[in-house]
Amino acid sequence: MEHVKNLPGLLKAKEGFKLDMIIGLDGFVDEIIHLVDKRQDFQNFTRIRTIADFGARMSNAAGLSTNVEMVPVQVKLGGNGPILSNALLEYGVDLTYVGALGKPAIHPVFEDMAKKAKAVYSICDAGHTDACEFEDGKIMLGKLSSLTNLTWDACKNEMGGVEKIAEMVNKTDLFGMENWTMIPYMSDIWQGLIDEVFPLLKDRAVKPLAFFDLADPEKRTKEDIKRAMGLIGQFETKFRTILGLNEKEVYEIAEVLGVTLLEENKLKVAVMETAKKLGIYCLMVHPVRSACCAIDGVYYETDGPYCQKPKLTTGAGDNLNAGFCLGQALGLDPLSSLTLGVCTSGYYVRNAKSPTFTDVVNFAQSWANGDVK
Repeated sequence: MEHVKNLPGLLKAKEGFKLDMIIGLDGFVDEIIHLVDKRQDFQNFTRIRTIADFGARMSNAAGLSTNVEMVPVQVKLGGNGPILSNALLEYGVDLTYVGALGKPAIHPVFEDMAKKAKAVYSICDAGHTDACEFEDGKIMLGKLSSLTNLTWDACKNEMGGVEKIAEMVNKTDLFGMENWTMIPYMSDIWQGLIDEVFPLLKDRAVKPLAFFDLADPEKRTKEDIKRAMGLIGQFETKFRTILGLNEKEVYEIAEVLGVTLLEENKLKVAVMETAKKLGIYCLMVHPVRSACCAIDGVYYETDGPYCQKPKLTTGAGDNLNAGFCLGQALGLDPLSSLTLGVCTSGYYVRNAKSPTFTDVVNFAQSWANGDVK
């Protein structure tokens, strides 16, 4: 726990920071939903508690039929980019958002985020997600048709051309492009940046960070995934590139890249060997109870403040990413960056909101003291 005890002091030394970030590219209206197991009356019911329980109910209906009642709990901004941005804005980052927030008008769920942001470029309408929450995870049911309008040409038109994009990127500390899986033309957007914007970028003494989150690539073909991994690798020429994955995703990417995995030290081997194959600055992975990363061929891992009964899990990974990215942008060491990530996520799942800088310092102190439940 020594690294947890040290984190509050490290963060207090960084108070008053000024960071500029550009984040995109998705946008979803998230409807948080509980599924009814048994209903006592119109007002009261018990939830289907786990994904396994839900799966058993679906399996039992095979060849027959069944009815599952969905109870909307909350409508909120969603998508990896907006949730990541919301968390970074709470920390006080100067942030520009580019993505699918509504066209011609920004959807009401994004209005608060848009007001806090330095600038917003909304390319098209948002997608919609029914986020079915369980105690052990979530099932995200997405409607994505509007995201076919999120193209490289649309981005250039909305943002004022490649020269304007290059001008913005030249000033940024971190450039984040999230949710590759659900944006049909994301790889083409990355290719456009590489071909048209990279030649206009200045060489900097310390390269800025680029952060990528695939968002569950299982449904994409191996060819698509290989192309995306190759493009992410090319960002290393202009950025210190970070790829953030969950545990399921790192095994999928490892398999596509031909990494051989055994059960012994499976996670560590997957992280180290996949990072080597990608040739990027950092591969960061967040299992449910911990977080780890490989940077410059060294493996780092920390436990997290696990919450048995979270108030909200949708967005927990994005909040962890926000904390880790902030730590890296502030110049924290890898283990401290991971710790800031798990503290950001730990606060979020317990409070159903992202922490401020003061909140996360206090949370880390409470965790170090053994007071976090």
